Amino acid sequence: MEKLVIIGNGPAGLTAAIYASRANLNPVVYSGSMPGGLLTMTTTVENFPGFPDGVGGFDLVMAMQTQAEKFGARIEYDTIDRLELADGGTQKLVLEGGGVVEAAALIVATGASPRYLGLAAEERLRGHGVSACATCDGAFYKDVPVVVVGGGDSAMEEALFLTRFASRVHVVHRRDELRASPVMAERAKKHPKIEFHWSSAVRDILGEKEVEGVLLENLKTGERSELPCKGYFSALGHIPNTLLVKDYLETDAQGYLKLEGNTSLTKLAGVFAAGDCCDPRYRQAITAAASGCRAAMDAEKYLESK
Repeated sequence: MEKLVIIGNGPAGLTAAIYASRANLNPVVYSGSMPGGLLTMTTTVENFPGFPDGVGGFDLVMAMQTQAEKFGARIEYDTIDRLELADGGTQKLVLEGGGVVEAAALIVATGASPRYLGLAAEERLRGHGVSACATCDGAFYKDVPVVVVGGGDSAMEEALFLTRFASRVHVVHRRDELRASPVMAERAKKHPKIEFHWSSAVRDILGEKEVEGVLLENLKTGERSELPCKGYFSALGHIPNTLLVKDYLETDAQGYLKLEGNTSLTKLAGVFAAGDCCDPRYRQAITAAASGCRAAMDAEKYLESK
């Protein structure tokens, strides 16, 4: 029986592991199918405190992991097939290989995945001009044109944020009207730096080693054209990675885990959550790390009470 198991080794899971291991909880961290989470796909992180010259996303995650292991956390690279959770009881993890792990407490830090169009170039050029976070990467695109794909509130927020840096922000939307709220839509339409490409879709991203433009198709006429740009931002929303726990824990309409007040507590005693899987608003490395700290402290208090 393990004292504490943490699912996910992004900033939330690894920060939880650091705090839990220093509290002598001997946590076991399961990395899952994407070790390190989305941060490992970011070439340079410039907004994480303590790194005035920036730090590679992969390097930052590995430093967190090394720190957690230094204090006794164990990292496992098995993938979890399913969970059997109990209110205040033993939490059971069934691994894909058939093994079973039992724990007195569990922290779910499985993150969220950005929605993309599914283009091969999105994967190939991710971190080299392709992004899903203007807050994270917008500053890299000073005085160059960028493309934002989407038509909802998040897309308008991304587009407006990018106007601080980019010379031109091209918004590509499949419809001839926005899905965003009237206030957000009007604000974006009035901005002199934002140009809309209505009833259009991105069919490909141009460039071999970095983004050089996009191939657009007008969905009404079928006409195709190339639009030069240096950055491509997918603003189609995120998918919380909560499939493992959806049968046990409460989620909102989008699938994000619901927590009790300003805590990491779920509706099941002994099961806690941290990071992007329960954060539909911020989704930043620093907020994920902070919530990992909170989850570890909540788990420690729970285990003490047992």
